[in-house]
Amino acid sequence: MTENASAAEPLAADSAIAVVGMSGRFPGAPDLDAYWENLLGGLCSVTDFTEAELIADGADPQEVRGRDHVPAKGHLADADRFEAELFGFNRTEAAALDPQHRLLLQTAWSALEDAGRSPLGGSARTGVYVGGGPTEHMLAAQTDPRLAASIGALQVRILTDREFLAPWVSYRLGLEGPSLTVQTACSTSLTAVHLAVQSLLLGECDTALAGGVAVDTVRKRGYVHQQGGIYSPDGRCRPFDERASGTVPGNGVGVVVLRRLSDAIADNDPVRAVIRGSAVTNDGATKVGFTAPGVDQQTAAIVEAWAAAGLDPADAQYLEAHGTATALGDRIEAAAATAAFKGALGTGRIGIGSVKSNIGHLDAAAGVAALIKSVLMLEHATLVPNADAGRPHPELGFDDSPFHLVGRATAWPEPEHGPRRSGVSSVGIGGTNVHVVLEEAPRRGDAGRPEAEGAPEVLLLSARTRECLAEVAGRLAGALRAPGAPSLADTAHTLRVGRAPLAVRGYVRAGSRTEAAELLTELASGGAAGLGGPDPLGDAWLAGDPVVREGGGRRVSLPTYPFAGESHGAYRLVPVAPGTPGTPGTPGGEQPEQGGRSADLERDVRALIAEALGLEDADDPEMTYFAAGGDSLTAVHLVGCLRDDFDLDVPITLFLEQLTLHEMARRIVAAQDGDDSLDALLSEFEAE
Repeated sequence: MTENASAAEPLAADSAIAVVGMSGRFPGAPDLDAYWENLLGGLCSVTDFTEAELIADGADPQEVRGRDHVPAKGHLADADRFEAELFGFNRTEAAALDPQHRLLLQTAWSALEDAGRSPLGGSARTGVYVGGGPTEHMLAAQTDPRLAASIGALQVRILTDREFLAPWVSYRLGLEGPSLTVQTACSTSLTAVHLAVQSLLLGECDTALAGGVAVDTVRKRGYVHQQGGIYSPDGRCRPFDERASGTVPGNGVGVVVLRRLSDAIADNDPVRAVIRGSAVTNDGATKVGFTAPGVDQQTAAIVEAWAAAGLDPADAQYLEAHGTATALGDRIEAAAATAAFKGALGTGRIGIGSVKSNIGHLDAAAGVAALIKSVLMLEHATLVPNADAGRPHPELGFDDSPFHLVGRATAWPEPEHGPRRSGVSSVGIGGTNVHVVLEEAPRRGDAGRPEAEGAPEVLLLSARTRECLAEVAGRLAGALRAPGAPSLADTAHTLRVGRAPLAVRGYVRAGSRTEAAELLTELASGGAAGLGGPDPLGDAWLAGDPVVREGGGRRVSLPTYPFAGESHGAYRLVPVAPGTPGTPGTPGGEQPEQGGRSADLERDVRALIAEALGLEDADDPEMTYFAAGGDSLTAVHLVGCLRDDFDLDVPITLFLEQLTLHEMARRIVAAQDGDDSLDALLSEFEAE
């Protein structure tokens, strides 16, 4: 703890939570080093696609060429790649596993490694609090009868539904603490962080993973701008800017590892920042509509979080806002924040910004992307700008507020009283507001010390393949050459206690960081598995013998595992093109009989539907499925009955169209394999 923060130390040690590890993948950033460089440079990482790129990736040419189509998104490259074998999935399972699950598993692994903790069962009392968004892969897989017939309908659901995001992480990494999949729309991942904090303070777990993932599709996609809607007409998100005109969708994943600060200090963990307090509220009915934000409860979330920290909001120097760049959202958030930070009213000394200007709106992963940005700023003592920042919007009243819009990268000066502090806000459609209070990490007493001379250290490395082992060695060599590199003793300790022992192994024995980096470079270039002289510990490691994994030293942040899995693709929804009158797929058209199906079969199908809906009969020609009380659960039942009783494979999407029961029966009899209505399916999903 810094000297000027010593007065706050007792509270921090007793009730604060340490961020001890982080990992993430965001648009334009395959890791957090790249993420920081992009943030520092004020770079907008939203991708502008060409028409040819979008069409080649399966987008509808008619939509792409439409007047209101915007060919931009915060795209996540290689989102379909997954090192399935490392997590125990065969190829069939890996292909069915939703890309969100794949990415979250790998990111959770990396976050634990960043915390200096083994990602395979090393911390039994570890909780998992994560969430995700709806995906094209999930919808397509769960409505594909051929996939269900191949691996089973329950298995399809378990491998694709977002409710199993947390349990898969707990199961594959051997984590036995609470495991909760959280869902509060856009504020999901920051709500997950809040719940993880509460779980740690209650003693339900000793370590917690928290975060979120959002990959609606792995394909290159733009969006359609609608006048008065939430999306920007030009593919750029400019929160609080005079040019603000809406948000831009994006994909990404982020996970943080949390521990009680007292435990983290006692265990020599690499504390990256401290969470001093957090709070969650909901707007209830005090707003103009369900999707609209509200001022009062946003203010309450901020005030309650700072009260939980034992601090005043005016103690902040920066606010990482939700910042969607919509007219209503920015105005309400600015009003709520101004009311909460009224102790600094009129000073303009609190910086404000939103990472959505850099990467777009990551939906369920938006809050953790903002939190990680704020932790990185505290670590580097630097405020980063909104991408392409201009003048604040005049209607927000920043001239007479506590805030100034950060327009360029600037040093974050050390406050006169207390350490650097910031707030992070997230707001979800439906009204769930979250605020987290962050503080810079306590300083280690030996920070910046030169490396002491000592006995040679053995650095133990392992990977799944020889190619990955070479990458591990090369990355570690670079880390040991970098300014502020950890000591060789701490590096050796972290590799012993903070990495999973995998099949392909190597080691180097060295007496200094410089020597270790040289030997690691040689190993990366194909050198012998053991370099730097024979060593009993290293030789036992190569032989696969048990190695004592305890010992003195501190856990430090080192390069994490270089996942190099192949593409496992993703299922896709392909709307059937409208047919011509009198052919299948044409609403209102007479359907020809197929494969000898008779009028008797059509009547029997109507009777089955009537029975499922509790109707005396289904002869009313105007009665629709939804008007009769049909829903998606009934549709699932009917699909099974049609398959079992009539040998008819019917896509569930057929039941989600606005069809009369007569028309539905005709379509069922004439149905062919395929998808019928993406729009109807998405509407039903969102309604649930």
